[in-house]
Amino acid sequence: MLSPTPQRSWLAALAVYCRAPVITMLFLGFSAGLPFLLVFSTLSAWLRSDGVEVAAIGFFAWIGMLYSIKFFWAPVVDRLALPILTRAFGQRRGWMLLAQGLIVAGLLGLAGLSPVGNLGWVALFALLVAFGSATQDIAIDAYRIESADDDVQAAMASTYIIGYRGGLLAAGAGALYIAASASWDVAYMSMAALMGIGVLTVLLRPEPKRASLSIQLIHEPKVRAFIRASRGKPKIVRRLGAWSIGALVCPFTDFFSRYGVKALWILVFIAVFRISDLAMASMANPLYIDLGFSLAEIANVTNIFGIAMSITGGILGGLCVARYGIGPLLIFGAGLVMVTNLLFAVLALVGNQLPMLVVTIIGDNLANGLASAVFIAFLSSLTSRAYTATQYALFSSLMTLPGKFLSGFGGLVVTAQGYPSFFVIATLLGVPAIVLAIWISRDKQLVPTPKSA
Repeated sequence: MLSPTPQRSWLAALAVYCRAPVITMLFLGFSAGLPFLLVFSTLSAWLRSDGVEVAAIGFFAWIGMLYSIKFFWAPVVDRLALPILTRAFGQRRGWMLLAQGLIVAGLLGLAGLSPVGNLGWVALFALLVAFGSATQDIAIDAYRIESADDDVQAAMASTYIIGYRGGLLAAGAGALYIAASASWDVAYMSMAALMGIGVLTVLLRPEPKRASLSIQLIHEPKVRAFIRASRGKPKIVRRLGAWSIGALVCPFTDFFSRYGVKALWILVFIAVFRISDLAMASMANPLYIDLGFSLAEIANVTNIFGIAMSITGGILGGLCVARYGIGPLLIFGAGLVMVTNLLFAVLALVGNQLPMLVVTIIGDNLANGLASAVFIAFLSSLTSRAYTATQYALFSSLMTLPGKFLSGFGGLVVTAQGYPSFFVIATLLGVPAIVLAIWISRDKQLVPTPKSA
Protein backbone atom coordinates (compact mmCIF):
# COMPACT_ATOMS: atom_id res chain seq x y z
CA MET A 1 0.00 0.00 0.00
CA LEU A 2 1.19 3.48 -0.71
CA SER A 3 2.44 5.05 2.50
CA PRO A 4 1.78 8.68 3.44
CA THR A 5 4.38 11.01 1.97
CA PRO A 6 5.17 14.65 2.69
CA GLN A 7 3.66 17.15 0.30
CA ARG A 8 6.36 17.88 -2.26
CA SER A 9 7.21 21.03 -4.14
CA TRP A 10 6.24 21.07 -7.80
CA LEU A 11 9.94 20.85 -8.78
CA ALA A 12 10.54 17.80 -6.60
CA ALA A 13 7.40 16.15 -7.93
CA LEU A 14 8.57 16.77 -11.50
CA ALA A 15 12.11 15.38 -10.86
CA VAL A 16 10.79 11.86 -10.37
CA TYR A 17 10.06 11.68 -14.10
CA CYS A 18 13.80 11.51 -14.82
CA ARG A 19 14.24 8.11 -13.15
CA ALA A 20 14.94 5.13 -15.44
CA PRO A 21 11.98 2.96 -14.31
CA VAL A 22 9.63 5.90 -14.90
CA ILE A 23 10.97 6.49 -18.42
CA THR A 24 10.78 2.75 -19.19
CA MET A 25 7.05 2.77 -18.59
CA LEU A 26 6.63 5.35 -21.36
CA PHE A 27 7.68 2.78 -23.96
CA LEU A 28 5.97 -0.20 -22.33
CA GLY A 29 2.81 1.90 -22.08
CA PHE A 30 3.01 2.54 -25.81
CA SER A 31 3.33 -1.20 -26.45
CA ALA A 32 0.30 -1.85 -24.22
CA GLY A 33 -1.87 0.86 -25.76
CA LEU A 34 -1.14 0.09 -29.42
CA PRO A 35 -3.17 -3.14 -29.81
CA PHE A 36 -6.24 -1.91 -27.90
CA LEU A 37 -7.85 0.31 -30.54
CA LEU A 38 -6.87 -2.10 -33.30
CA VAL A 39 -9.52 -4.50 -31.98
CA PHE A 40 -11.86 -1.78 -30.78
CA SER A 41 -12.65 1.65 -32.26
CA THR A 42 -10.13 1.54 -35.14
CA LEU A 43 -11.47 -1.86 -36.10
CA SER A 44 -15.01 -0.47 -35.89
CA ALA A 45 -14.00 2.40 -38.20
CA TRP A 46 -12.58 -0.11 -40.70
CA LEU A 47 -15.71 -2.25 -40.55
CA ARG A 48 -18.04 0.73 -40.90
CA SER A 49 -16.10 2.29 -43.78
CA ASP A 50 -16.26 -1.07 -45.58
CA GLY A 51 -20.04 -1.17 -45.21
CA VAL A 52 -20.55 -3.48 -42.19
CA GLU A 53 -23.80 -2.70 -40.33
CA VAL A 54 -23.62 -0.67 -37.08
CA ALA A 55 -25.45 -3.37 -35.10
CA ALA A 56 -22.81 -5.96 -36.07
CA ILE A 57 -19.99 -3.54 -35.22
CA GLY A 58 -21.40 -3.12 -31.71
CA PHE A 59 -21.08 -6.85 -31.05
CA PHE A 60 -17.40 -6.73 -32.03
CA ALA A 61 -16.88 -4.65 -28.88
CA TRP A 62 -17.28 -7.89 -26.91
CA ILE A 63 -13.88 -8.97 -28.19
CA GLY A 64 -12.49 -6.38 -25.80
CA MET A 65 -14.04 -8.30 -22.91
CA LEU A 66 -10.95 -10.55 -23.01
CA TYR A 67 -9.21 -7.66 -21.23
CA SER A 68 -11.86 -7.90 -18.54
CA ILE A 69 -11.45 -11.62 -17.83
CA LYS A 70 -7.66 -11.74 -17.88
CA PHE A 71 -7.60 -12.51 -14.16
CA PHE A 72 -8.51 -16.08 -15.16
CA TRP A 73 -5.04 -16.68 -16.61
CA ALA A 74 -3.14 -14.05 -14.60
CA PRO A 75 -2.05 -16.68 -12.01
CA VAL A 76 -0.38 -18.60 -14.84
CA VAL A 77 1.49 -15.48 -15.96
CA ASP A 78 2.36 -14.74 -12.33
CA ARG A 79 3.70 -18.15 -11.37
CA LEU A 80 4.34 -20.39 -14.42
CA ALA A 81 7.89 -20.34 -15.80
CA LEU A 82 8.06 -20.42 -19.60
CA PRO A 83 10.52 -22.84 -21.23
CA ILE A 84 13.59 -20.98 -22.55
CA LEU A 85 12.06 -17.48 -22.27
CA THR A 86 11.90 -17.33 -18.46
CA ARG A 87 15.43 -18.69 -18.08
CA ALA A 88 16.78 -16.26 -20.69
CA PHE A 89 14.84 -13.11 -19.78
CA GLY A 90 13.09 -13.67 -16.46
CA GLN A 91 9.46 -14.24 -15.50
CA ARG A 92 8.07 -10.81 -16.41
CA ARG A 93 10.11 -10.11 -19.55
CA GLY A 94 9.66 -13.65 -20.87
CA TRP A 95 5.88 -13.39 -20.72
CA MET A 96 5.97 -9.92 -22.30
CA LEU A 97 7.93 -11.22 -25.28
CA LEU A 98 5.56 -14.16 -25.79
CA ALA A 99 2.52 -11.85 -25.64
CA GLN A 100 4.07 -9.40 -28.10
CA GLY A 101 4.63 -12.25 -30.55
CA LEU A 102 0.93 -13.18 -30.37
CA ILE A 103 -0.08 -9.56 -31.01
CA VAL A 104 2.12 -9.28 -34.08
CA ALA A 105 0.78 -12.56 -35.48
CA GLY A 106 -2.83 -11.43 -35.02
CA LEU A 107 -2.27 -8.03 -36.60
CA LEU A 108 -0.61 -9.57 -39.64
CA GLY A 109 -3.56 -11.96 -39.93
CA LEU A 110 -6.01 -9.05 -39.91
CA ALA A 111 -3.92 -7.23 -42.51
CA GLY A 112 -4.55 -10.02 -45.00
CA LEU A 113 -8.35 -9.92 -44.74
CA SER A 114 -11.27 -8.01 -46.24
CA PRO A 115 -14.01 -7.62 -43.58
CA VAL A 116 -16.98 -8.08 -45.92
CA GLY A 117 -17.59 -11.81 -46.18
CA ASN A 118 -14.85 -12.66 -43.68
CA LEU A 119 -16.23 -11.42 -40.36
CA GLY A 120 -15.57 -14.80 -38.74
CA TRP A 121 -11.84 -14.65 -39.56
CA VAL A 122 -11.71 -10.99 -38.55
CA ALA A 123 -13.16 -11.94 -35.18
CA LEU A 124 -10.69 -14.83 -34.78
CA PHE A 125 -7.57 -12.76 -35.45
CA ALA A 126 -8.95 -9.90 -33.36
CA LEU A 127 -9.37 -12.36 -30.48
CA LEU A 128 -5.72 -13.42 -30.89
CA VAL A 129 -4.60 -9.78 -30.72
CA ALA A 130 -6.81 -9.13 -27.69
CA PHE A 131 -5.55 -12.24 -25.87
CA GLY A 132 -1.92 -11.35 -26.53
CA SER A 133 -2.55 -7.74 -25.52
CA ALA A 134 -4.31 -8.71 -22.29
CA THR A 135 -1.47 -11.11 -21.43
CA GLN A 136 1.07 -8.37 -22.12
CA ASP A 137 -0.88 -6.06 -19.79
CA ILE A 138 -0.68 -8.62 -16.98
CA ALA A 139 3.10 -8.91 -17.31
CA ILE A 140 3.68 -5.15 -17.71
CA ASP A 141 1.57 -4.29 -14.67
CA ALA A 142 3.51 -6.75 -12.53
CA TYR A 143 6.81 -5.47 -13.95
CA ARG A 144 5.84 -1.87 -13.15
CA ILE A 145 4.81 -2.53 -9.57
CA GLU A 146 7.93 -4.63 -8.87
CA SER A 147 10.38 -2.23 -10.56
CA ALA A 148 10.27 0.69 -8.10
CA ASP A 149 9.22 1.76 -4.62
CA ASP A 150 5.72 2.89 -3.74
CA ASP A 151 6.57 6.59 -3.85
CA VAL A 152 7.45 6.30 -7.55
CA GLN A 153 4.32 4.39 -8.59
CA ALA A 154 2.22 7.48 -9.31
CA ALA A 155 4.88 8.84 -11.68
CA MET A 156 5.25 5.44 -13.32
CA ALA A 157 1.49 5.27 -13.72
CA SER A 158 1.58 8.72 -15.31
CA THR A 159 4.27 7.90 -17.88
CA TYR A 160 2.60 4.55 -18.54
CA ILE A 161 -0.64 6.36 -19.32
CA ILE A 162 1.18 8.89 -21.52
CA GLY A 163 2.78 6.03 -23.45
CA TYR A 164 -0.51 4.13 -23.50
CA ARG A 165 -2.35 7.13 -24.89
CA GLY A 166 0.43 7.53 -27.43
CA GLY A 167 -0.13 3.93 -28.47
CA LEU A 168 -3.87 4.57 -28.69
CA LEU A 169 -3.29 7.61 -30.86
CA ALA A 170 -0.85 5.76 -33.11
CA ALA A 171 -3.40 2.97 -33.53
CA GLY A 172 -6.20 5.52 -33.93
CA ALA A 173 -5.02 8.62 -35.76
CA GLY A 174 -1.95 6.88 -37.20
CA ALA A 175 -3.90 3.93 -38.56
CA LEU A 176 -6.56 6.25 -40.00
CA TYR A 177 -3.89 8.34 -41.73
CA ILE A 178 -2.33 5.26 -43.30
CA ALA A 179 -5.71 3.79 -44.24
CA ALA A 180 -6.72 7.08 -45.89
CA SER A 181 -3.49 7.41 -47.87
CA ALA A 182 -2.84 3.73 -48.61
CA SER A 183 -5.13 0.95 -47.34
CA TRP A 184 -6.30 -0.77 -44.17
CA ASP A 185 -3.97 -3.69 -44.94
CA VAL A 186 -0.95 -1.39 -44.91
CA ALA A 187 -2.25 0.29 -41.76
CA TYR A 188 -2.40 -2.96 -39.80
CA MET A 189 0.99 -4.14 -41.08
CA SER A 190 2.46 -0.82 -39.95
CA MET A 191 0.95 -1.28 -36.49
CA ALA A 192 2.52 -4.75 -36.30
CA ALA A 193 5.91 -3.19 -37.04
CA LEU A 194 5.41 -0.60 -34.27
CA MET A 195 5.17 -3.42 -31.73
CA GLY A 196 8.95 -3.59 -32.15
CA ILE A 197 9.17 -0.63 -29.74
CA GLY A 198 7.87 -2.80 -26.92
CA VAL A 199 10.07 -5.74 -27.88
CA LEU A 200 13.19 -3.56 -27.91
CA THR A 201 12.31 -2.05 -24.53
CA VAL A 202 11.91 -5.50 -22.98
CA LEU A 203 15.27 -6.59 -24.37
CA LEU A 204 17.10 -3.50 -23.08
CA ARG A 205 15.67 -3.18 -19.56
CA PRO A 206 16.54 -5.55 -16.67
CA GLU A 207 14.18 -7.95 -14.93
CA PRO A 208 12.96 -6.58 -11.57
CA LYS A 209 14.46 -8.23 -8.50
CA ARG A 210 12.10 -10.68 -6.83
CA ALA A 211 12.26 -13.92 -4.89
CA SER A 212 12.21 -17.13 -6.93
CA LEU A 213 8.85 -18.81 -7.42
CA SER A 214 9.78 -21.73 -5.16
CA ILE A 215 10.84 -19.39 -2.34
CA GLN A 216 7.62 -17.40 -2.68
CA LEU A 217 5.58 -20.58 -2.40
CA ILE A 218 7.32 -21.92 0.68
CA HIS A 219 6.83 -18.63 2.55
CA GLU A 220 3.05 -18.69 2.15
CA PRO A 221 1.32 -20.03 5.30
CA LYS A 222 -1.51 -21.73 3.39
CA VAL A 223 1.00 -23.52 1.17
CA ARG A 224 3.03 -24.71 4.16
CA ALA A 225 -0.16 -25.95 5.82
CA PHE A 226 -1.08 -27.91 2.67
CA ILE A 227 2.39 -29.44 2.44
CA ARG A 228 2.18 -30.62 6.05
CA ALA A 229 -1.33 -32.02 5.57
CA SER A 230 -0.45 -33.83 2.32
CA ARG A 231 2.52 -35.80 3.59
CA GLY A 232 2.57 -39.28 2.12
CA LYS A 233 0.76 -38.30 -1.06
CA PRO A 234 2.46 -38.48 -4.50
CA LYS A 235 5.03 -35.72 -5.14
CA ILE A 236 3.23 -34.46 -8.26
CA VAL A 237 -0.01 -34.04 -6.30
CA ARG A 238 1.73 -32.09 -3.54
CA ARG A 239 3.55 -29.83 -5.99
CA LEU A 240 0.44 -29.13 -8.08
CA GLY A 241 -1.62 -28.49 -4.95
CA ALA A 242 0.98 -26.13 -3.49
CA TRP A 243 1.23 -24.22 -6.77
CA SER A 244 -2.55 -23.96 -7.10
CA ILE A 245 -2.98 -22.63 -3.56
CA GLY A 246 -0.16 -20.10 -3.98
CA ALA A 247 -1.31 -18.95 -7.42
CA LEU A 248 -5.11 -19.11 -7.14
CA VAL A 249 -6.11 -18.89 -3.48
CA CYS A 250 -3.54 -16.73 -1.68
CA PRO A 251 -3.86 -13.59 -3.89
CA PHE A 252 -7.58 -13.31 -3.11
CA THR A 253 -7.45 -14.23 0.58
CA ASP A 254 -4.64 -11.70 1.03
CA PHE A 255 -6.76 -8.87 -0.41
CA PHE A 256 -9.85 -9.68 1.66
CA SER A 257 -7.83 -10.20 4.84
CA ARG A 258 -6.30 -6.73 4.46
CA TYR A 259 -9.53 -4.83 3.78
CA GLY A 260 -12.30 -7.01 5.24
CA VAL A 261 -15.86 -6.03 4.30
CA LYS A 262 -14.58 -2.85 2.65
CA ALA A 263 -12.98 -5.06 -0.01
CA LEU A 264 -16.37 -5.65 -1.62
CA TRP A 265 -17.09 -1.92 -1.92
CA ILE A 266 -13.58 -1.37 -3.30
CA LEU A 267 -14.29 -3.92 -6.03
CA VAL A 268 -17.61 -2.23 -6.84
CA PHE A 269 -15.83 1.13 -7.13
CA ILE A 270 -13.22 -0.36 -9.44
CA ALA A 271 -15.98 -1.81 -11.61
CA VAL A 272 -17.86 1.48 -12.05
CA PHE A 273 -15.02 4.04 -12.19
CA ARG A 274 -14.64 3.87 -15.99
CA ILE A 275 -18.05 2.47 -16.92
CA SER A 276 -19.21 5.80 -18.40
CA ASP A 277 -16.45 6.29 -21.00
CA LEU A 278 -16.02 2.58 -21.83
CA ALA A 279 -19.73 2.09 -22.45
CA MET A 280 -19.78 4.82 -25.09
CA ALA A 281 -16.33 4.32 -26.65
CA SER A 282 -17.33 1.81 -29.35
CA MET A 283 -19.74 4.33 -30.90
CA ALA A 284 -17.35 7.32 -31.05
CA ASN A 285 -15.82 6.57 -34.44
CA PRO A 286 -19.13 5.47 -36.00
CA LEU A 287 -20.54 8.82 -34.79
CA TYR A 288 -17.74 10.77 -36.49
CA ILE A 289 -18.19 8.84 -39.72
CA ASP A 290 -21.99 9.06 -39.74
CA LEU A 291 -21.77 12.84 -39.18
CA GLY A 292 -19.75 13.07 -42.39
CA PHE A 293 -16.24 13.66 -41.04
CA SER A 294 -13.56 12.14 -43.26
CA LEU A 295 -10.92 9.72 -41.96
CA ALA A 296 -8.31 12.41 -42.55
CA GLU A 297 -10.27 14.98 -40.51
CA ILE A 298 -10.71 12.55 -37.62
CA ALA A 299 -7.02 11.66 -37.72
CA ASN A 300 -5.91 15.32 -37.90
CA VAL A 301 -7.95 16.40 -34.88
CA THR A 302 -6.99 13.33 -32.86
CA ASN A 303 -3.30 13.68 -33.69
CA ILE A 304 -2.99 17.42 -33.12
CA PHE A 305 -5.23 17.92 -30.11
CA GLY A 306 -5.75 14.42 -28.74
CA ILE A 307 -2.10 13.55 -28.14
CA ALA A 308 -1.33 16.93 -26.56
CA MET A 309 -4.28 16.66 -24.17
CA SER A 310 -3.50 13.01 -23.35
CA ILE A 311 0.07 13.91 -22.38
CA THR A 312 -1.11 16.97 -20.48
CA GLY A 313 -3.73 14.98 -18.60
CA GLY A 314 -1.31 12.16 -17.76
CA ILE A 315 1.43 14.48 -16.48
CA LEU A 316 -1.06 16.61 -14.57
CA GLY A 317 -2.53 13.50 -12.95
CA GLY A 318 0.88 12.24 -11.86
CA LEU A 319 1.98 15.62 -10.51
CA CYS A 320 -1.25 16.17 -8.59
CA VAL A 321 -1.10 12.71 -7.02
CA ALA A 322 2.50 13.33 -5.93
CA ARG A 323 1.56 16.69 -4.41
CA TYR A 324 -2.01 16.25 -3.09
CA GLY A 325 -2.53 12.50 -2.79
CA ILE A 326 -4.88 10.10 -4.54
CA GLY A 327 -8.16 10.76 -2.71
CA PRO A 328 -9.17 14.22 -4.03
CA LEU A 329 -8.02 13.30 -7.53
CA LEU A 330 -10.27 10.23 -7.62
CA ILE A 331 -13.32 12.44 -7.12
CA PHE A 332 -12.14 15.05 -9.61
CA GLY A 333 -11.19 12.46 -12.23
CA ALA A 334 -14.50 10.60 -12.01
CA GLY A 335 -16.46 13.84 -12.33
CA LEU A 336 -14.34 15.15 -15.19
CA VAL A 337 -14.76 11.97 -17.26
CA MET A 338 -18.51 12.02 -16.74
CA VAL A 339 -18.91 15.67 -17.73
CA THR A 340 -16.69 15.46 -20.82
CA ASN A 341 -18.71 12.49 -22.12
CA LEU A 342 -21.63 14.89 -22.59
CA LEU A 343 -19.59 16.59 -25.29
CA PHE A 344 -20.30 13.62 -27.58
CA ALA A 345 -24.05 14.18 -27.16
CA VAL A 346 -23.59 17.85 -28.06
CA LEU A 347 -21.54 16.89 -31.12
CA ALA A 348 -24.26 14.48 -32.22
CA LEU A 349 -26.81 17.33 -31.99
CA VAL A 350 -24.82 20.04 -33.80
CA GLY A 351 -23.69 17.73 -36.60
CA ASN A 352 -20.68 18.12 -38.87
CA GLN A 353 -19.00 21.03 -37.08
CA LEU A 354 -15.21 20.71 -37.00
CA PRO A 355 -14.72 23.11 -34.02
CA MET A 356 -17.08 20.99 -31.91
CA LEU A 357 -15.17 17.86 -32.92
CA VAL A 358 -11.99 19.56 -31.69
CA VAL A 359 -13.58 20.49 -28.34
CA THR A 360 -14.95 16.97 -27.90
CA ILE A 361 -11.62 15.24 -28.54
CA ILE A 362 -9.74 17.74 -26.36
CA GLY A 363 -12.11 17.19 -23.43
CA ASP A 364 -12.19 13.42 -23.82
CA ASN A 365 -8.41 12.99 -23.98
CA LEU A 366 -7.62 15.43 -21.17
CA ALA A 367 -10.13 13.84 -18.82
CA ASN A 368 -9.13 10.28 -19.61
CA GLY A 369 -5.40 11.02 -19.37
CA LEU A 370 -5.76 12.54 -15.91
CA ALA A 371 -8.30 10.04 -14.55
CA SER A 372 -6.39 7.02 -15.83
CA ALA A 373 -3.10 8.10 -14.25
CA VAL A 374 -4.80 8.67 -10.90
CA PHE A 375 -6.71 5.40 -11.03
CA ILE A 376 -3.68 3.29 -11.93
CA ALA A 377 -1.83 4.78 -8.96
CA PHE A 378 -4.83 3.89 -6.76
CA LEU A 379 -4.97 0.30 -8.04
CA SER A 380 -1.21 -0.08 -7.56
CA SER A 381 -1.58 1.05 -3.94
CA LEU A 382 -4.09 -1.75 -3.34
CA THR A 383 -1.80 -4.45 -4.75
CA SER A 384 0.38 -6.67 -2.58
CA ARG A 385 3.93 -7.09 -3.87
CA ALA A 386 3.62 -10.83 -3.24
CA TYR A 387 0.81 -11.23 -5.81
CA THR A 388 1.30 -8.34 -8.20
CA ALA A 389 0.20 -9.90 -11.49
CA THR A 390 -2.86 -11.72 -10.18
CA GLN A 391 -4.25 -8.98 -7.94
CA TYR A 392 -3.68 -6.17 -10.43
CA ALA A 393 -5.20 -8.28 -13.20
CA LEU A 394 -8.30 -8.73 -11.04
CA PHE A 395 -8.53 -4.98 -10.45
CA SER A 396 -7.95 -3.97 -14.06
CA SER A 397 -10.36 -6.64 -15.31
CA LEU A 398 -13.10 -5.37 -13.04
CA MET A 399 -12.31 -1.84 -14.20
CA THR A 400 -13.24 -2.67 -17.80
CA LEU A 401 -15.74 -5.56 -17.61
CA PRO A 402 -19.05 -3.69 -17.00
CA GLY A 403 -18.29 -0.92 -19.50
CA LYS A 404 -17.15 -3.36 -22.18
CA PHE A 405 -20.22 -5.52 -21.71
CA LEU A 406 -22.57 -2.54 -22.00
CA SER A 407 -20.56 -1.24 -24.95
CA GLY A 408 -21.59 -4.30 -26.95
CA PHE A 409 -25.18 -3.05 -26.92
CA GLY A 410 -24.13 0.43 -28.08
CA GLY A 411 -25.06 -0.20 -31.70
CA LEU A 412 -28.53 -1.40 -30.74
CA VAL A 413 -29.15 1.66 -28.54
CA VAL A 414 -27.96 4.03 -31.27
CA THR A 415 -30.19 2.29 -33.83
CA ALA A 416 -33.22 2.55 -31.56
CA GLN A 417 -32.66 5.90 -29.79
CA GLY A 418 -30.07 7.81 -31.81
CA TYR A 419 -26.61 9.06 -30.88
CA PRO A 420 -27.58 11.96 -28.53
CA SER A 421 -29.69 9.78 -26.23
CA PHE A 422 -27.05 7.06 -26.22
CA PHE A 423 -24.29 9.41 -25.02
CA VAL A 424 -26.52 10.97 -22.34
CA ILE A 425 -27.32 7.50 -21.00
CA ALA A 426 -23.62 6.59 -21.02
CA THR A 427 -22.81 9.79 -19.10
CA LEU A 428 -25.32 9.05 -16.35
CA LEU A 429 -23.63 5.70 -15.75
CA GLY A 430 -20.76 7.65 -14.14
CA VAL A 431 -22.79 8.88 -11.14
CA PRO A 432 -22.07 5.84 -8.88
CA ALA A 433 -18.32 6.29 -9.44
CA ILE A 434 -18.43 9.83 -8.05
CA VAL A 435 -20.42 8.74 -4.98
CA LEU A 436 -18.02 5.90 -4.17
CA ALA A 437 -14.96 8.09 -4.85
CA ILE A 438 -16.18 10.50 -2.16
CA TRP A 439 -16.47 7.63 0.34
CA ILE A 440 -13.08 6.13 -0.54
CA SER A 441 -11.31 9.51 -0.39
CA ARG A 442 -12.33 9.81 3.28
CA ASP A 443 -10.84 6.43 4.28
CA LYS A 444 -7.18 6.83 5.27
CA GLN A 445 -6.53 3.08 4.97
CA LEU A 446 -7.42 3.23 1.28
CA VAL A 447 -5.99 6.61 0.29
CA PRO A 448 -3.55 7.94 2.90
CA THR A 449 -3.44 11.75 3.04
CA PRO A 450 0.03 13.23 2.39
CA LYS A 451 1.57 14.99 5.35
CA SER A 452 2.61 18.61 5.12
CA ALA A 453 6.32 19.14 4.64
